[in-house]
Amino acid sequence: MDNVFVHESSYADEGCEIGSGTKIWHFSHVMAGARIGERCNIGQNVVISPQVVVGSNVKIQNNVSVYTGVILEDDVFCGPSMVFTNVVNPRSHVSRKDEYRQTLVRRGASLGANCTVVCGHTIGAYAFIGAGAVVTKDVPDYALVVGNPGRIAGWVCECGVKLASGATPPATVTCSSCQSKYTTGASGRLSRDER
Repeated sequence: MDNVFVHESSYADEGCEIGSGTKIWHFSHVMAGARIGERCNIGQNVVISPQVVVGSNVKIQNNVSVYTGVILEDDVFCGPSMVFTNVVNPRSHVSRKDEYRQTLVRRGASLGANCTVVCGHTIGAYAFIGAGAVVTKDVPDYALVVGNPGRIAGWVCECGVKLASGATPPATVTCSSCQSKYTTGASGRLSRDER
C-alpha cells in the first residue's frame, strides 16, 4: 500500500487492497477482501465491506456504506449519505448472506446525495442519479434519473451537463458545454459519437 493515506481514526484491515494515491479519511473502515483502486478519495464515516470492488479515481463522500455485492467502476462518484442495499427482503432474525445481489455501477456514473440504489441492478456508464432518487431497476448509459421510484427525466453528457429532457434518448445531440456529440442507435441506446 505505497503512497496511501489512512487517517489514524480509520481502519484498513489486513487482507484489503488499496491502490496508490488513495486517501481514506476520518472514522472509516475498509474490511478484509475489499479492493480499492488508485487515486480514490474515501470520505468520513465510510464502510467498505468484504469483496467490494472499487475502481480508480472513485470518490465516495461522507456516510456511505458500500456493501458486499457492490462493484464501482473507474471515475464513479457516490454523494454524501447515499445508500446501497444488498438483500431485497432483509430480516433481523433470518440470515441471508448467501442471497446478496450484485449492484454494478459503470464508469463515470454519479450517485447523488441521499439517493438509494436497490440491489441487483446496473447503473449505466455516465448515468446521473439525482439527489434523493430511489433506483429500483437498471439505468441506461447517460440517463438522468430522479424521484421515488426513480424514473428517467433526461440525458447527460460525460462532462455532467444535461443534454436533453424526457425518457426517450434524443436521435442526435451535442453538449452545449464540451461539444461532445451523441447519437441513439438502432438498439435505442444513447452513445458518444467517437467520429
